[in-house]
Amino acid sequence: MKRYLQKAIAFSGPSNSGKTTLIEKITNVLIKDYKILIIKHDPKDKAVFDTKGKDSYKFFQTGADTIVLSPTRTTIFSHQPTPVEEIIKKYEFDFLFVEGLKEINLPRISVFRQKIQKDYLAFSNAIAIDNSIDISFYQSILPKNIEILNLNDINQIIKWIKINAKETK
Repeated sequence: MKRYLQKAIAFSGPSNSGKTTLIEKITNVLIKDYKILIIKHDPKDKAVFDTKGKDSYKFFQTGADTIVLSPTRTTIFSHQPTPVEEIIKKYEFDFLFVEGLKEINLPRISVFRQKIQKDYLAFSNAIAIDNSIDISFYQSILPKNIEILNLNDINQIIKWIKINAKETK
């Protein structure tokens, strides 16, 4: 029986900063050798999960939790919020990537383009930026313990994740 690493890391940043793209790029590299689980936080409850008129949509609209099984995936639609800690207990993975959920206690990379938003720094362990940001402009506000990563260097970011991701079990 395979033993999974069960390591987790979180990503934050303003809208359109590139969080999803970064997670996608990292996953595309790691998925060849590791089992990846991704949790996306939807704080405004605006994500669309199915198409109106389809069976799973109709079932979910009844108020029932709905699970769709297919040969290639299992999709769970639930009317109850599930804490990340419960998901971590139920699923096996090598790496869990959480997009959002600032309050969860995980090592965190905050992603920025154009400018660094100071309010993210208090809960960030690293920031990933591209060349649209002149880091010298922010030296006075950056905590000394925050690592600066190149948003376009996926291998550098993966190396940071492998060293800093938190073991969950």
